[in-house]
Amino acid sequence: MATATDAELVMKLYDLRREPVMREARKFILFQFKPQNHDELYAVTRNQAVPENAYWRQVISYWEMAATLALRGAVDPELFLDWNGEGLVLYAKYHHWHAESEKQSGQPFMRNTAALIERFPEAKARYEGILSRFGPGSGR
Repeated sequence: MATATDAELVMKLYDLRREPVMREARKFILFQFKPQNHDELYAVTRNQAVPENAYWRQVISYWEMAATLALRGAVDPELFLDWNGEGLVLYAKYHHWHAESEKQSGQPFMRNTAALIERFPEAKARYEGILSRFGPGSGR
């Protein structure tokens, strides 16, 4: 059962998403960045010389930290999932690009978000719905 403290934390997460640089980073990662192959993905995600790399790291790490709060019980998972779906969208949008590199490196992409999806049926159902929108021909 969610508490007032849980609600305060979820509101704080929302406020952090509204910070101007974070807003710009989220806009880029969610809507503007549409890699068509690994080279295009890695040109941003692996190249710290481009400004968009900082956007990538900021957004992905934010959602990974947020997922950890729900996984570790720092915030009620049901309340968290009611208010936050963007991490699931990012996982659906980009996970397929990382499947091969995960096999090679042993380092899972968005490990905490993946665990959230596996642990909570609501997260899994939402993720599967989002994933269906990112299917073939979706333009991701």
